[in-house]
Amino acid sequence: MADDTDRRPLPATGWAVLGLLSFGEELSGYDLKKWSDRSLRFFYWSPSFSQIYSELKRLERAGYASSRTVAQETGTRDKRVYRITAEGLEAVRAWAREAPVDPPVLKHGPMLRLWLGHLLEPEQMREVLLRHREFAQDMHDRAVADAELARDEPAWAYPALTLKWAERYYASERDLTAAMLADVEAAAGRTSDRA
Repeated sequence: MADDTDRRPLPATGWAVLGLLSFGEELSGYDLKKWSDRSLRFFYWSPSFSQIYSELKRLERAGYASSRTVAQETGTRDKRVYRITAEGLEAVRAWAREAPVDPPVLKHGPMLRLWLGHLLEPEQMREVLLRHREFAQDMHDRAVADAELARDEPAWAYPALTLKWAERYYASERDLTAAMLADVEAAAGRTSDRA
């Protein structure tokens, strides 16, 4: 019998892990981390291994997931795999359909540095923006590659769409950063004219 004290509310990470299990496969904690790195990290966050294992324990206590140990080759540690239960599928479906959708909260390190640009040298600000542009390009490229892998998996039709969104988001972030580089140059010119 499930422990009612662990039923709800789950933290967002718990719903994310349960959502990964909702695709119907038995997955180890390692598999869940790999899947989250190929999908969740583009638009939410990819939980750490410790967060994943903590949530798996919580999901089992709630009756939303079950696990079993699978024997591995000699000399290799057995692994535990997890599967969503019917009750877990019902819970995550209800959460996806009924829970309010939180608006995104922008926590943007480069923007915070830009806001404090008066405390930096123009070259430092430029370097922050150049690194961010490279990051955005890298995330764009990874989203494209992961979307390619997801395309052949019928169960991943909607995750593939989120990867397309991530691809477009990081392309726009890259382009916004390039425009901001020009704006910073113009602002640096205005402040040096006053000096």
